[in-house]
Amino acid sequence: MKKIKIGVMGAMRGSSMINYCLAAENAELVAICDKWKDGLEIQREMNKGFDITYYDNFDDFINHDMDAVVLANYANEHAPFAIRALKAGKHVFSEVLPCQTMKEAVELIEAVEESGLVYAYGENYCYMHAPYEMRKLYREGKIGEFEYGEGEYIHNCESIWPEIAYGDKNHWRNNLYATFYCTHSLGPIIYITGLRPVSVVGFESSKTERTLRVGAKGGLFGIEMVTLENGGIVKSIHGGLYKNSIWYSIYGSNGRMESAREDVLNGAFGRIYINADEYSGGYGTGKLDTYLPAEKNATEKDLGHGGSDFWSMWNFIEKIKGNKDADSIDVYEAMDMFLPGMMAYRSVLKGGVPVEIPNLRDKAEREKWRNDVACIDEKVAKDQVLPFFSKGNPDIDDKIYEAQNKKWQAVLADRDSQMYQNLKIGRKEK
Repeated sequence: MKKIKIGVMGAMRGSSMINYCLAAENAELVAICDKWKDGLEIQREMNKGFDITYYDNFDDFINHDMDAVVLANYANEHAPFAIRALKAGKHVFSEVLPCQTMKEAVELIEAVEESGLVYAYGENYCYMHAPYEMRKLYREGKIGEFEYGEGEYIHNCESIWPEIAYGDKNHWRNNLYATFYCTHSLGPIIYITGLRPVSVVGFESSKTERTLRVGAKGGLFGIEMVTLENGGIVKSIHGGLYKNSIWYSIYGSNGRMESAREDVLNGAFGRIYINADEYSGGYGTGKLDTYLPAEKNATEKDLGHGGSDFWSMWNFIEKIKGNKDADSIDVYEAMDMFLPGMMAYRSVLKGGVPVEIPNLRDKAEREKWRNDVACIDEKVAKDQVLPFFSKGNPDIDDKIYEAQNKKWQAVLADRDSQMYQNLKIGRKEK
C-alpha cells in the first residue's frame, strides 16, 4: 500500500496528526515545522528512530518532498499557509479555523479550485461517535426533515491557559472575539444535515473576572442563532462557561436525535439517543433507542478527542488516495461552518440585527467580499480593524501576562507534566 507523505506544521496541536502518521498504514510522516524551536526539540526527542526532517521556517518546509501538509498552527493564520501549500502542489489538511477574513475566504476557495487538490477541514468534532452516527442516520431519513438543532462547545480553559496562550498578550486566544471559534459547536450540525446557513443573529456575553485574570480580552462566550436554507434554525453556543459541555441535538419532522450530556456519565458525545416515529410526535408514540456507535467500530484508534482526531485524518488521507467513501470536509462546507461566527460578530456590532451569510460557492458573490479584511488583527485589517469586545477593548495589566508566562515556563521544565503526557496519546514507538 502506497503511503501518503505528510508534513505537519505545528509541534503542539499537530502532535495528534504527528502521532496518527507514525501509527497509520496509509500515511508517512516526513517533516515537522514550527517557528517555536523548543517545540521542535520536544518532537525530535520523542521521535527518535523515525526519519523526519525538522524545519523552523515554512519557506524551506514547503519545498520538502511530500504529498500533503497538515496546518496545525495558530487558528487565525491557516488560510495564508494553506494557499501557499496548494500553489506548491500539496494537498492541505487545515485545523480550525479556515480563515480570519472574507478576503482570505475568497482567496482560499479559489486556490482550492485552481489547484484541483484535496483541501480537508479538520473539524474533528464532526467525527465524534454520536454526531457522526447522527449524520449517517439523518442522511438515511431517520428523523425526516431538519427543523431545529443545538450545538454546544463549552470549554473552561482557565487551568490550562498558560499552556495554550503562553502568556503572550498578542496570542490569538487572548484576542479572539466571542463568536470567532464557532465550528466545534456549529460544525457538526452543518455536517449532519448538509444544509447551508443563510443568515445569523449574534450574541456576545459580558466580561467576567475569569477571563480577565488570564488576559483574554473578548467575551466569555458567543451564541449564533443561524437560519439554514430550508428554514430550520440552529442555536450554537461556545466559550468559557464554568462547566465543560460537548452536546448536539437535532429535531426533524419525524423525531429527534442527540448525544448524551457529559454530566450523565453515560458515554457523552460517544452515545446517541434516537426518538423517531412515523406520527406527529407527542408522548408515548415514539420508540427510544440508545447505543454507543463506537462499539460497532472495532478499527478505531483513539488519538485524542474521543477518537475524532483519528477519523478526521483518516478521511483526509483516504480522500487523497481516491477512496470515494472518504467523508472529508471540503472548503465550501468549512466556510458554512465558520462564516456564521464571523457574521454573528458583525451582527453583535450592529446591535443584534440579522446578517446575511455569503454563499461563496457563487463566483459573483465573491466579488462583494474580495477586499474585505475586517478582523481583530491590525496588521491584516488596517483601517477595517474590529474590537476584541463590542463594548471596547479592556485594559489588562502586563503583570497578568508575565504571571501566565512564568506558569508556562514551569510546564516546559516539567517533563512529567500533563502536557507532555497529552503529546504522547496514541503514539507508536520505534
